[in-house]
Amino acid sequence: MWFVRGKKKVARRQSRRAPARDAHYAEYKEHAREIITARVAYWNQTYQFSYGRIAIKNQRRCWGSCSEKQNLNFNYKIIFLPEALMDYVVVHELCHLAELNHSKHFWAEVAKSFPEYKEHARHLERITHVPARGFPSSVVATQEILA
Repeated sequence: MWFVRGKKKVARRQSRRAPARDAHYAEYKEHAREIITARVAYWNQTYQFSYGRIAIKNQRRCWGSCSEKQNLNFNYKIIFLPEALMDYVVVHELCHLAELNHSKHFWAEVAKSFPEYKEHARHLERITHVPARGFPSSVVATQEILA
C-alpha cells in the first residue's frame, strides 16, 4: 500500500502479524479489558489518581504504557502472566500518572504497593514467550481450572 508523505510516495509497511496471533488477541481482548479495568480500579484505591481511557493493545514487547493525556495502555497478554506480575504492571502504569519518568519519586510510588518491584521488573524482562493458556498462577489459568 502506498501513501504520500510530503512530496514523496512512500510504501507503508505490511503487518507481519500472524493470523493466529490476531485471532488470539480478538478472542481475549474484551476479557482482558474486564480484568485490567477491575485491577486498575482496585489498585487506584491506594493512589486516587485520575486517568483517561484504558486501552487494550496487542504489542510485541511492551506490557503497558501511560500517555501524557493520562491514558493507560496495556498489552492484553498481561492477563496470562502470574497475577503478581500483572498487578505490578498495572501499578507501574498507574504511578506514571504522577511521574511520567522513572525517577526516584516514581519508584517510591511503586514501592508503596510493591516493595519488591525490582524483582518483578527482572521477571518481566526475562519473559520471552507467554503461553497461550497463561502461566499456572495467571488469572486465565485459574479461571480455566475453576470452570
